[in-house]
Amino acid sequence: MGIALGSNKGRKGRRSRGAAAPIGDINVTPLVDVMLVLLIVFMVAAPLMTMGVPVDLPKTAAASMPLEKKPITVTVTNAGELSIDGDPVTMEALVATVDALAAEGTDERLYVRGDATVAYGRIMEVMGELSAAGYGQIGLITERKATD
Repeated sequence: MGIALGSNKGRKGRRSRGAAAPIGDINVTPLVDVMLVLLIVFMVAAPLMTMGVPVDLPKTAAASMPLEKKPITVTVTNAGELSIDGDPVTMEALVATVDALAAEGTDERLYVRGDATVAYGRIMEVMGELSAAGYGQIGLITERKATD
């Protein structure tokens, strides 16, 4: 029965000369710290990026509509200039730009943000162009009127 007492065959991970073994664990604390800082930065910055072109929206008593996904927003400024999701566009390129952004084709929901001081005819001109291109789901964006 050959049991050898005092042999080093059964020992694992020990070095006889006293050299430290390399640590195989990853320290994730700095990674978590960096990720939390990035999360806070993006949480603060994201709401600031949603406003593209400043317009004075008309006030209504209607409640806001629930959204399934981010719609395409066409903005008409008080000077009558157009932009789509914050990018300036001309009236001639309006339909082509919307067509490029519309994932669902002409079934895509479009919103028109018109400044309260812009002529009603200019907003109707924009909506008419979109409607003539086949877009049937066009809505107007307003701000909620303050109740006293």
